[in-house]
Amino acid sequence: METTLQPRTIDVLLARYAESHRDPTNEIIHCVCIPAIVFSLLGLLWAIHPVVALLMAAGALAYYVRLSLPFAIGMAALAAVVLGLLSAMPREMVLPASIGVFVVAWVGQFVGHHIEGRKPSFLEDLRFLLIGPLFVLGLLYRRLHVAY
Repeated sequence: METTLQPRTIDVLLARYAESHRDPTNEIIHCVCIPAIVFSLLGLLWAIHPVVALLMAAGALAYYVRLSLPFAIGMAALAAVVLGLLSAMPREMVLPASIGVFVVAWVGQFVGHHIEGRKPSFLEDLRFLLIGPLFVLGLLYRRLHVAY
């Protein structure tokens, strides 16, 4: 009886995401802009109420645990750093800083995709909004020889 191994969901999603992120300049832009977008999104939610940001981070982490425990651990570390930074910021600065970072980071993303000559992956599948941070983390993991 022959068994065929199916690729893990995370491997399929990362491969699909990578299809529109092959240009080295676009990749560098994503390595800067995606963490900035994570910061800005959690910041916008923090401005509503810190519990809202914590709940959103927990929801994303639950999704990441289903995909890959090593990725979930890395994203938990990123979320902890971002939430720590937000908690240290003066409350009245969180919203304007988050809006500014959000706009600049998304402009950067679209510049990267213009250079790449491909549209952003999330336009075809909204899950890629959550996969983008894993793509960047995967680049770091590969450099550090961390299995995911």
